[in-house]
Amino acid sequence: MRNCLKVFSGRANIPLADEVLKYLKIPIGNIEVSNFSDGEIFVQINENIRGQDVFVIQSLCTPANEGLMELLIIIDALKRASAERITAVIPYYCYARQDRKVQPRVPITAKLIADLITAAGANRVLTIDLHAGQIQGFFNIPVDHLFASPLLIDYIKSKNFNDLIVVSPDAGGVERARAFAKRLSASLGIIDKRREGKNVAEVMNIIGEVEGREVVMIDDMVDTAGTLTESAGALWKKGARCVYAFCTHGVLSGPAIDRINQSDLTELVITNTIPLRDEGKNCDKIKVLSVARLFAEAITRIHEDESVSSLFD
Repeated sequence: MRNCLKVFSGRANIPLADEVLKYLKIPIGNIEVSNFSDGEIFVQINENIRGQDVFVIQSLCTPANEGLMELLIIIDALKRASAERITAVIPYYCYARQDRKVQPRVPITAKLIADLITAAGANRVLTIDLHAGQIQGFFNIPVDHLFASPLLIDYIKSKNFNDLIVVSPDAGGVERARAFAKRLSASLGIIDKRREGKNVAEVMNIIGEVEGREVVMIDDMVDTAGTLTESAGALWKKGARCVYAFCTHGVLSGPAIDRINQSDLTELVITNTIPLRDEGKNCDKIKVLSVARLFAEAITRIHEDESVSSLFD
């Protein structure tokens, strides 16, 4: 029997792990994670976990390769310490955009990451808002897939918009935007764009009536913020009253913060699946919502062998 819940954390997103543990009302697992002078990662579990139900929280954000290797080593250490079950809690799943072959002779890296996590010894995975839902099928172990939509929708409702339209910033996100529009009883818009290269996009056309209306753009992540800021500018030119963007994962790499500061966005709302770097903390246009309570509830339900999907009923 799994008679004790243990939660450990890697170094990628310690603030989120601390917040999750406050909801769980248990102390964080005693673990040492450090680097040798050549960069190799050292991990040691400093408490007895034999026969325990263990969760390890590690967001695979920048630097992604370091975070991934750290997660794999922690899982291996937990397995060799005779944990009964190991759940990898991954708030942000790296390489998720490489989920299929879009050109000849390229890898499907999202599948490779799944294989590595499984091979390391994880028994199940807990994550939120994967870039592509089919990534769950890359694993040969159970995957519990959470959604940040209830959190984001509650925040949108708190704004008391009068004439709301939900807009997808690209054709690939239409299903996600439609689900939000349905729950908010709002109409749906789509931005038709052509991608000119990696992290470069050009807005082509706006499908839907946005003039004089409050616009909410929905996406799963914001990386360099090129798509969002270009889209916000196009929406303003079409007469939008205000433009909000809601994204679960705030990658915000490269020039993202500067672009957001200089953009026509009224506000960018993200969650804390990825720690916000210092420049972002000083940006008045960025609002961060916490997914800690959601992860804490999911961890409790998994530990007690209860339904996780019922969280979203």
